[in-house]
Amino acid sequence: MENGTVNGYEMDEKQDHSRSVISIKGILSLLMESIDENNHSRSVISLGMGDPTAHSCFHTAHVAPEAVVDALQSGKFNGYAPTVGLPQTRRAIAEYLSRDLPYNLSSDDVFITSGCTQAIDVALAMLARPGANILLPRPGFPMYELCAAFRNLEVRHFDLLPEKGWEVDLDTIEALADQNTVAFVIINPGNPCGNVYSYQHLKKIAETAKKLKVLVIADEVYGHLAFGRNPFVPMGVFGSIVPVLTLGSLSKRWIVPGWRLGWFVTSDPSGKFRNPKVVERIKKYFDILGGPATFIQAAVPGILELTDEVFFKRTISTLKQSSDICFDRLKEIPCISCPYKPEGSMAVMMKLNLSLLEDISDDIDFCFKLAREELVIILPGTAVGLKNWLRIIFAVDPVSLEEALGRVKSFCLRHSKQFE
Repeated sequence: MENGTVNGYEMDEKQDHSRSVISIKGILSLLMESIDENNHSRSVISLGMGDPTAHSCFHTAHVAPEAVVDALQSGKFNGYAPTVGLPQTRRAIAEYLSRDLPYNLSSDDVFITSGCTQAIDVALAMLARPGANILLPRPGFPMYELCAAFRNLEVRHFDLLPEKGWEVDLDTIEALADQNTVAFVIINPGNPCGNVYSYQHLKKIAETAKKLKVLVIADEVYGHLAFGRNPFVPMGVFGSIVPVLTLGSLSKRWIVPGWRLGWFVTSDPSGKFRNPKVVERIKKYFDILGGPATFIQAAVPGILELTDEVFFKRTISTLKQSSDICFDRLKEIPCISCPYKPEGSMAVMMKLNLSLLEDISDDIDFCFKLAREELVIILPGTAVGLKNWLRIIFAVDPVSLEEALGRVKSFCLRHSKQFE
């Protein structure tokens, strides 16, 4: 297969090589397995996985399952879809994303994936070449490290700055990048930090990428889930400054993570990605992938067109209420500090002060003992790149969230050092 070059932005292939990388699902499974539920009268409460469907206060728009049922019952979508996705689905997503851009995407810019996870793998597979490196945020989403390991992509981490609302440390990016850097990743709204980048900061990111001649991979799986001072601005707005690979899905905004409907989009009004070799290489790679179920794809145009704005406002309101509860309750726990009130997504990072705790060695020890003693599951920050931090998912019904954080407080008080 021929390699493509996009005006200095190289897209090459590289042999797979696996390494051991911690995964969120892996460590959450270990935490669950450590609990002996038979010895407790209380139920387990998980604040670890970004899947709000377990809670009745979060549910999808009624038009979504109706569109799926209509597509399935029509009998027209029982066969294979084109490997890049159904034409009507690609067109509908292009139109949906174009609403927030100063230019129009075409269906040729859109490729349908099995959730955002597969979109991540596609992006890294397209960019991998011998000796290449990619810049990833810390803290971040460990799926990028895992995919990079299988693609033999060297990972270099740049910091997100909690004292600046988890903004990207652009000076570090400039110091880390070299002639072998193929891209850097931003996640906005942020997982695991709950931040939402301002227009001005995103523009600086684009200008930095242009200066370094690297692509930006914009993970926008939490797109539009913003409830603070900064509105959600897609990175594609700056596609005329630097080519952007936009990754997203229905999962979070429509609360249907199990439907596995995502997209990989070339947000590139200058047309650098329209190099025939690049387009052909992307299409060939999709030939070996299995996309979402055809009837789910067929439902997308109706879902995007008919979902009422009231549904989105209700979801945002519920997330804001939960985030407020989370932030307020965390302030009551002396050994935990939360440097930034979440303004988007479904997650927040908080720092552990181990000097105030007895017999707790680190964040992993904290989470395993908390799980066994209080039946509350929280993700240790080590899993997302920050040792002795914790990540909490607040997309939980308020009653369960209050109960879980009350148990965390009890746990911390019980393990607090006694000072004279």
